Amino acid sequence: MSGDHYFSSSPESEARTRPLHVQLSGRDVELVTANGVFSPERIDTGTGVLLANTPTPPPGGHLLDLGCGWGPVALTLALESPRATVWAVDVNERALELVRANARILGLDNVNAALPDDVPDDVRFMTVWSNPPIRVGKNELHGLLTRWLPRLEPGSDAWLVVQRNLGSDSLHRWLQTTFDGDFSFIRAATSKGYRVLRGRRRVGNTGAVGTV
Repeated sequence: MSGDHYFSSSPESEARTRPLHVQLSGRDVELVTANGVFSPERIDTGTGVLLANTPTPPPGGHLLDLGCGWGPVALTLALESPRATVWAVDVNERALELVRANARILGLDNVNAALPDDVPDDVRFMTVWSNPPIRVGKNELHGLLTRWLPRLEPGSDAWLVVQRNLGSDSLHRWLQTTFDGDFSFIRAATSKGYRVLRGRRRVGNTGAVGTV
């Protein structure tokens, strides 16, 4: 599987789809998954911690799942906020196809699965939920967050889950330093070796940090 990573744009291995039984938003559902995406066998522990420790998402507007994989976070957002527009963003095109397939299975028409550059520049988000791809490396991760967090509406929250042993505390410090004055960050929850970080964009601050 060399070169076939979940953060590859086009996994080299041939796609092998299979059913996946999971619970989303209190519902038992059967979805589809495949090799070459993040955590294809189950909802991974970090995503489970994120979903268990975030409040009900805003009922409308644009909501972002950053690094969506096969879609557990995006689908949860869409189920809980049917009047909102959910953007499921990933660089992995196979993952995006799975999100689209799973949205069809659930009868959801409010999910847009998109590559990062396909999200219109003028879209601003009422919330961002993310289990970010820590293993892409620090520079890539920092670039990802400086690209997307400034697209939050003032007064809105980003929710990030990061494994403690993979640098959650150092990321927290970096976020506080990088977005100082524009965001406030707190550790909202700790569970199963993961931290959930909440970043709230301060009202009255609309200047971008970094470039989009």
